[in-house]
Amino acid sequence: MNGNRAVIDVHVLQTVPPSCLNRDDTNSPKTAIYGGTRRARVSSQSWKRATRRYFNEHRPDDSYGVRTRKLPEMLAEGIRERLGSNAPANERRVIELANTASGLLVGVKPEKLKKMADSKELVDLEYALFISSSAIEATLDQLEAAVGGQDLDPTTLKLAMGRGHSLDVALFGRMIADTPDLNVDAACQVAHAISTHRVSAEFDFYTTVDDLAGADEPGAAMMGYVEFNSATLYRFATISLSNLADNLGDPSAVRVGARAFVEAFVCSLPTGRQNTFAAMTLPDLAFVSLRTDQPVSLVGAFEAPVEATTGGFVTASVEKLAAYATNVDALYGSPRTEGWATYMPAAGDPSEHLGASLPFPELLDRVEGAVRAQVLP
Repeated sequence: MNGNRAVIDVHVLQTVPPSCLNRDDTNSPKTAIYGGTRRARVSSQSWKRATRRYFNEHRPDDSYGVRTRKLPEMLAEGIRERLGSNAPANERRVIELANTASGLLVGVKPEKLKKMADSKELVDLEYALFISSSAIEATLDQLEAAVGGQDLDPTTLKLAMGRGHSLDVALFGRMIADTPDLNVDAACQVAHAISTHRVSAEFDFYTTVDDLAGADEPGAAMMGYVEFNSATLYRFATISLSNLADNLGDPSAVRVGARAFVEAFVCSLPTGRQNTFAAMTLPDLAFVSLRTDQPVSLVGAFEAPVEATTGGFVTASVEKLAAYATNVDALYGSPRTEGWATYMPAAGDPSEHLGASLPFPELLDRVEGAVRAQVLP
C-alpha cells in the first residue's frame, strides 16, 4: 500500500451558545485546566458517540456496530428469527447457546461460563462489547448450526466475530481484556474538545408551575437550577489510513470511510441537555489536512487563551489557529501534503495559511480523492 504513514487530521472550531453538551458526575459541564485557565471541555468519548449516531442517522443502509452488554439478547433474537416457527420448541437451547457464545467471546472463566449456560434466562455481560452487525450475522451462522446438533467451536466462533469489521469498529477499535485476539486497534483518535478561551460556570434557575393548582396554592410545583457555559471549542481528530485499510480489510473502502468520518465528525453534536438548550450549531471552521509524517494537533495555538473582543472569540481563534498551523509546518520542516478548509465569513480571512474556503461537500470530495491516491496503487 502506498503512503503507509499517511494520516488525515481534522481540525474544527465551533461555537456553542449556553449549553451542557457533556456533564460530569455532579451534572456540571465538564471542564479542564489548560494554559493555567479553566476551559470548557467535551470528552472524546462523547463526541465519538455523536459521530457514531451521525453514521446511523445519515447512512442507514450501511452496516454499523453497537456497543452493548446485551449481546446474549441480540444473539437469541437472531437465532429465533432464523428458526422461525421452530423457535418456541428450541427456546431452552437458544438461551443456552446465546449465553455460552457471549461468554466465550468475552473470555468468561469456565466456572462462570457453566453458570451462564445453565441459566434459564439471558444474562447481560459485565461490560459493553462493541460489535458490528456483520459479525453478529457470522456468529449466528455458527449458532444456527449448533441448534441443529453441531458442536459450538470456540475457535470458529471467534474467527466469525473477528472479521468483517464495520466502519465504526474499524475507526474506534475494540478492547476485550480477556479475549485479546478479538481486539481491534483503533484507526482513529479523537481529542477532548476544549474552549479556546477561559470560561466561568453559569446557572439557570428554573421553576415549574402546576397547571391544575388552585388559587389557594401559590408558588412553584418544582424548582432547581441547571449549570451551563458557552464556548468556542477547538476539536481535533486523526485517522491512520493504513490502519483503517487493515481494519476494513479492503483498501478501496478507505476513501469512502475517511470521507464518511470527516463528514460525521464535523457535523455531529453531542446530545447532552439539548432539550433544555437546543445548542444546535455547525462549525465556524473545518480544516482537514493530509500528512505523511505524523498526526499534528494544533491545540497549542490556544495555550494562551484567546481574549474576548468586540467581535467575540471566533475571528481571533481562527487567526491563531491558521498562523500556528503554518508556524508548526515551517519550524519542523514537515509541512502538510495537502489541506482544505471550510469557514464562515465571520471567521475572517485565513486563506493565506489555510487556503480559500470551499463548500463543505467539495472539501469532502477533495479528501476522498486524496485518500484514494494515497491508499490505492
